[in-house]
Amino acid sequence: MRVYLSGPITGVENYRDNFRNAAERLRADGIMDIINPAELCEVLPLESTTWEEYLSIDLHLIDLAQCLVLLPGWRESKGAQREYGYALAKDLMIWEMDE
Repeated sequence: MRVYLSGPITGVENYRDNFRNAAERLRADGIMDIINPAELCEVLPLESTTWEEYLSIDLHLIDLAQCLVLLPGWRESKGAQREYGYALAKDLMIWEMDE
């Protein structure tokens, strides 16, 4: 099963660590096929890529997943809330990761 990680990025200084740690926890549970959107920030030009462009890419990546995994703090993230709504509309499995 392929999962997509969803959680707060904007305004979170250590978001890459948060996403990396979540992916490691999932791998320890045997889930190896993980889409980590925090890694996009490492390959797209940060200054010229808008928030809406990132979200558009993220929604396309969710299309490739069977499950959305929500990281702690997702309820305070406008982007994660939109990803959650998109996943609901697509009838994906949704898991909420605890602290």
